[in-house]
Amino acid sequence: MLEQYGPVLIFFAIALVFPLATLWIAKLVRPTPPPNPEKLIPYECGITPESDSRGRYTVRFYLVAILFVIFDVETIFLFPWAVQYRVLGFFGLVEMLVFLGILIVGYFWIWKRGALEWI
Repeated sequence: MLEQYGPVLIFFAIALVFPLATLWIAKLVRPTPPPNPEKLIPYECGITPESDSRGRYTVRFYLVAILFVIFDVETIFLFPWAVQYRVLGFFGLVEMLVFLGILIVGYFWIWKRGALEWI
């Protein structure tokens, strides 16, 4: 059994030791200057920061971001259809129109619910 899994175990050992050894050697070699309070503040294009960089975002920001990702991923499904348009023919066109119809209904639904308002 060791003859079968021996190379795999050796590979796993090397895969574990190599990154750890590399990080340890890099830690020993790199210079470590004392921390400077000036360098620890967040950088805002050379301007002194006005507030803490760890401020809270509103839930509306996350909602818009999630909606963007959902609609962006759904529109990626248009690319394979466009590539195979001639092969799919009329059936493919009808299927894509149904898909786009569902996508547009979802878009209008979230628009009417006020998810896209920035107030």
